[in-house]
Amino acid sequence: MNVYKLSVWIIQQRGNQKNMHIMEGFLPSPWWQIWWIISMPIVAYGVYKLTKLTKKMPEIKPLLALVGAFVFVISALKLPSVTGSSSHPTGTGFAAILFGPAITSAISVIVLVFQALLLAHGGITTLGANVFSMGIAGPVIGFAIWKLLKRTRLNPSIGVFAACAVADLMTYVTTAFQLGLAFPTNGSVLTSFETFFAIYAITQIPLAIAEGLLAVLVFNFLSKYRGSILQRLRVLKIPTSNTENEVKP
Repeated sequence: MNVYKLSVWIIQQRGNQKNMHIMEGFLPSPWWQIWWIISMPIVAYGVYKLTKLTKKMPEIKPLLALVGAFVFVISALKLPSVTGSSSHPTGTGFAAILFGPAITSAISVIVLVFQALLLAHGGITTLGANVFSMGIAGPVIGFAIWKLLKRTRLNPSIGVFAACAVADLMTYVTTAFQLGLAFPTNGSVLTSFETFFAIYAITQIPLAIAEGLLAVLVFNFLSKYRGSILQRLRVLKIPTSNTENEVKP
């Protein structure tokens, strides 16, 4: 399969699946099984961490529900793409900032299962691949950027924007790599990866920037109204006077 034919085929497939998760049955064996094997132990650890957190901080449950809903809604959006199909943000970079990448993987698997069953976004056989890209790879990179920038004296909003934007973009770098492995062009994974990502990048780079800006707005809202919880999660260090003066809804 040459590059031109691969490009046409990718656009046709994206137009058929109508979303940016890898659709059911799209990955051949053994790739969908490999991504399941890689992802599920990480998700299991995430479930363990999530259970431990909710036992230690029961008051965190509403925030977990809010973040889960946030990830579900924005990753289910179908935004027009010039390639003839659609793209969407992920929201998992923001979840990683608050709860870390392990718990984010657990949140992601719940979101992706519901989207696969209720909205026909993604699939069950491709769940491992989608969890790895959206719930593991992207959040890990975003979390690392957040931690790095948190050590500087920059405004936290800059760290939030950078972490969420890069996490979104890295999700699709990973997806392009997964598809490149499954569908190499003339035996070249790199050529196939470049072709897939070139198509994704047209809409995903602007979306990553938009997601970063949205995450900053949500983060600032939480900092104002639920700063004490962010402090207990060690997301922010907030002066006592600020936490005492939080506005109660």
